[in-house]
Amino acid sequence: MAGTELISAFDALLADLDGVVYAGPHAIPGAVESLRRLAGIGVGLGYVTNNASRTPAQVAQHLRGLGAPAEDHQVVSSPQAAGELLASLLPAGARVLITGGEALAREIELAGLVPVRSEAEKPVAVVQGFHPDLGWKDLAEASYVVAGGALWVATNTDMSIPQARGIAPGNGTLVAAVAAATGRRPLVAGKPEAPLFHAAAKRLAADRPLVVGDRLDTDILGGNNAGFATVAVLTGVDTRESILAARTLERPDYLINDLTDLYRPYPAVEHDAGRYRCGAAVAVVHGHTVHISGDPADLDSWRAACAAWWAANPETATALAPVLQWPDH
Repeated sequence: MAGTELISAFDALLADLDGVVYAGPHAIPGAVESLRRLAGIGVGLGYVTNNASRTPAQVAQHLRGLGAPAEDHQVVSSPQAAGELLASLLPAGARVLITGGEALAREIELAGLVPVRSEAEKPVAVVQGFHPDLGWKDLAEASYVVAGGALWVATNTDMSIPQARGIAPGNGTLVAAVAAATGRRPLVAGKPEAPLFHAAAKRLAADRPLVVGDRLDTDILGGNNAGFATVAVLTGVDTRESILAARTLERPDYLINDLTDLYRPYPAVEHDAGRYRCGAAVAVVHGHTVHISGDPADLDSWRAACAAWWAANPETATALAPVLQWPDH
């Protein structure tokens, strides 16, 4: 795509939030300005989030507070997907134990179900979503109901969430606690399942959306599952090294530093006789080693390395990290 901005090939951007737009309460440098530029070039914008602790309206308000463009309908959340999933599996008015916050309970209500807070109220299902105030008693209550055979839906299984002070446990960590106690596994409504992304694209009437995220196991896998183009940013959880090692299903189509790179030409990777060139960098695979001629600080070096390593290992079901050989190392 030399000579054109990366974003120019797409009609919408489906953006993750944590680790892409903000970390904790603060916007990531360059993110807000990049999102605001989309309208001027006719590219739609949707936010696809696994966050279950706030309503879409609250998320949109937070984004507007940061200066980002955000109408309530532009936010598509995993609690919405969980409510739709439960409503498709249960009769109207069925009782659902809420293991999460009021935002999650509200979405269950909107889906025509009755949120309850204890096993004594005889729920027929459990929905579990992240909330910072969740404690042992909440997880225990969920475990009692799940162990009794109830339908169990998790909004998402993110194992960690980026915060201003670092990486903290996410909903997947809490879901794993209930799974360990009960020996059961939940249905998952949000990322990395495709419906959340399809719903966002449908709201924007987008035919060629680009999914941007910082996590391979949710954002990139989900976008790939939906059949959309994906781009990984380096402002959140995953790193150059973890992206290079990605299993096949979690490999992004593009790799950028942050959202400002959407407005730069994306360098083509050329290959000849096993040599993969991106910009000034060249990568060659020998066995389990990737030999890279380039600067480790230059993202083109990593783009070349990804192209070479992934071509040499087209089908991997688990993460597979190569040995890296840089000049003078």
